[in-house]
Amino acid sequence: MDLQSLLSSSVFLNRQIENKQQLHWSNEARVKNAFVALDVELSEMANTSEWFKVWKIHKGKHDPDKTPRETLLYEYVDAMDFYLLIANLKNWNHFILNSEKDLSKIEALKREDNLDKQYLAMKRMLFDAYFNHSGDSFNHSWRLLLKFGLVDFGYREDEIENAFNDKNKINEERQDSNY
Repeated sequence: MDLQSLLSSSVFLNRQIENKQQLHWSNEARVKNAFVALDVELSEMANTSEWFKVWKIHKGKHDPDKTPRETLLYEYVDAMDFYLLIANLKNWNHFILNSEKDLSKIEALKREDNLDKQYLAMKRMLFDAYFNHSGDSFNHSWRLLLKFGLVDFGYREDEIENAFNDKNKINEERQDSNY
């Protein structure tokens, strides 16, 4: 997976949106907004997969034109996009780029049957990254997201990269149509 390319795409799209919307805000406001957006996207990812809904037999929501697996993948890359944006805004790009060499190690990790604890740990570290400006916590949270995608959800690197690029094009088109 070419994380440098994904990072560049994320930053480019964000700049396009800021220019089109004529957003003139401080870096602190950008960072805060990106963390809130990421928190929401992670929740949408969880809600789409429905792993926590122990009362349901058939799990996995889906958009009308997509399978549950495809729908979840698009929610996953939405969250990934905000991790990339935050890394750029906080000058933490090295955490993203350094993780590329560890993707095969991450893929070799054990799949979890119950994702509750892993999800809560990811969110806790994310909040620590925001409130305590902890790059290490951000790095751990990012790596848990990678594990979710590559191991627990079972996506291949090329699937993630292709879906990310597809979603980026959709988001660019949305900007052109005053989304």
